[in-house]
Amino acid sequence: MVSTPSARQRKLGQNFLIDHNILDVIERLAELRDSDIVLEIGGGLGVLSQRLAARAKHVHVVELDRRLQAPLREALEPTGKVTLHFADALKVDFAALEPPPDKIVANLPYGIAATVILRTIDELPGARAWVVMVQREVGERFAASAGSAAYGVPSVLSQLSCEVKVLRPISRRAFRPVPNVDSVLLGLQRVRLAADPELRRLVHAAFAHRRKALAGSLALAPSGWGPDIRERARAALVELGHPADERAERLAPDEFRALWRRLAR
Repeated sequence: MVSTPSARQRKLGQNFLIDHNILDVIERLAELRDSDIVLEIGGGLGVLSQRLAARAKHVHVVELDRRLQAPLREALEPTGKVTLHFADALKVDFAALEPPPDKIVANLPYGIAATVILRTIDELPGARAWVVMVQREVGERFAASAGSAAYGVPSVLSQLSCEVKVLRPISRRAFRPVPNVDSVLLGLQRVRLAADPELRRLVHAAFAHRRKALAGSLALAPSGWGPDIRERARAALVELGHPADERAERLAPDEFRALWRRLAR
C-alpha cells in the first residue's frame, strides 16, 4: 500500500509553517544580517528558506523528503545563495558545511529537534544564535531551571554553552497539517564553547537514575570515574554547598561544571 502524502508527512514529523505573521516574527527574532550563514533543518516547501535567503549571505537547507526536491530547487536556486542538502539531519556532518553556519533558524522536525540542537551546539563552534520552532515540551525542557520538573540533560547541556529562553508560543493553526502538539519558538545565544565531552558524559550519568542521589547514579555508570566515585562526588557536593545525597536535578549548569572540575582533580 502506498502511503498518502499526509501519512508520510506525519512519519517524517513534517508540519509546514504557513502563517506569514509567524514567519515575520521568526525573521525579526533571528536578526539576520547580510553577513550571516544560516542553517535551516527541515526546509519543507521553502517558505521560510526564501525569507532567510533574502536577508542572509548564504543558507544551508537540509531536507530529508526527496519528493520536495523539485519545489525546493524551483523556489531557492534562483537566489544563488542556497545550498540544498537532501539528507537525514541526524547523519549530516555539520562541521563539514561550507561556508560554516553561524546561525540556526528552522522549524525543526519534532522527532529530532532536541538531538539537532545539542549536536549543532557541539559541532558548530562558530554558531552564535538559534531561533527554532520546537514542540512546547522540548522548549520547556531546554529552558528549564534547576529544581523544576522539566529540568534534565537537555537543560544542562544547552545552558552550559548558551543562554536559553522560550521566546513565544505558537498556535497549532500556524501549520499544515495541524499538529497534535503545541509549539514554541526557542531562542539560544551562545556564551561559551560546547562543554567538554567528559563533562557531557558526567551530566548524562548524573541523570541516568533520577530517583537516586547524584553520587549513587555516578557509581552505577558503566564506565565510571574510579571505585571511590561515590565518596568523591559526595565530598564535592558538600564543597559546593549541597547535601552529600543531593540529586542531579538540584544542580545548576555551572555547578555541574564545578563538580566535574573537582572530580577531575
